[in-house]
Amino acid sequence: MEMNTATNLMKRATNAPVEERIEGHWRVYPMEGALELHYIDQSGNPSRRWIIVRELKVGPGKTLLGGIDMADDGYRGFRGDRIERIIDAETGRVIDRNIVDWLIKRAEQQAKERRKLAAKAARDQQARNAA
Repeated sequence: MEMNTATNLMKRATNAPVEERIEGHWRVYPMEGALELHYIDQSGNPSRRWIIVRELKVGPGKTLLGGIDMADDGYRGFRGDRIERIIDAETGRVIDRNIVDWLIKRAEQQAKERRKLAAKAARDQQARNAA
């Protein structure tokens, strides 16, 4: 699969989560992006996966990256500790160290950007209503 295919499919899904939430002991961050994962499955088999990211779940002792696996167009969850390498389809950046930390930082950065956009939209709406 070409990386261009993944970036063409990054349009916002209508059923994708849009707000951070708590599910039991898990903090769930909505997340966006197209990533190539070098992943080791539970049997120890390596694979390369191209995914359209939808969320990151951070819980007690585990981090799960959820998204659409382009190989079969199905939703899949990937354990953060089994991801050996990430290539960001948008930037070409390669992450091969501190992968879970990078995922959390990216999810928090995207959350901050969403809050900033929501605040701007609210201010713009107030300005239109006042006019």
